[in-house]
Amino acid sequence: MTPIPPSEAHGAALTERAIASVAADPHRPILDYGPWAGPWLTGEPEPLAGEALAGLVFPSGRPLPPSLRRWLAFDAGLLRRFGWLDGDGRFTPRSLGELAREELGDLWGSCFDSVSDRFDECFLLPGGSDSRRVLATGAVDEHGEYPVFALDVDDIPCVELMYPGLDVYLADTAGVITVDLDGYSCLVQDPVYARRMLTHAQRVFGGEFAEQCFPDL
Repeated sequence: MTPIPPSEAHGAALTERAIASVAADPHRPILDYGPWAGPWLTGEPEPLAGEALAGLVFPSGRPLPPSLRRWLAFDAGLLRRFGWLDGDGRFTPRSLGELAREELGDLWGSCFDSVSDRFDECFLLPGGSDSRRVLATGAVDEHGEYPVFALDVDDIPCVELMYPGLDVYLADTAGVITVDLDGYSCLVQDPVYARRMLTHAQRVFGGEFAEQCFPDL
């Protein structure tokens, strides 16, 4: 794989590379297992109209990250399929506890209720079998991006930082970059993305990369 120039390794520029990869074969599977084996696009791209996208913010009032704004200008259909948007193009976020309960069932999902106040605006992304991938809005990093977390219920349930932004998630999932390291938060070892990972870790977990979650008793 040709190295990505530093100027194109983040944000909208990296998302542009992910879009180019998807556009070259839009009906290939997103991932090769489970419910994520469906195609990136089910037909033609469904971009949000310019006027609808221009003033769009999350229901909390938080701004869209550059990656999401660029992706929606290409296609809104994928994220609509995963519950990000309603039929009128309005965002439909869930708290982490709500999302976990709906995705993992009440038994495991209840473990994440205790952190829902800190993850109050979340969106599901494809990935994981017993785990899930979730973008959570909040504080942005230096590129204006929100972190993507893994929800894991194997052994002790936890929420762990996985990607520094939707831009890197899309690039990895679309095959633009290759993550060769082990562990959900392995990108903290990557020289390109370590700084962003550390920024989110400090803001969300006080410098750690994960937090164990337990049901309220």
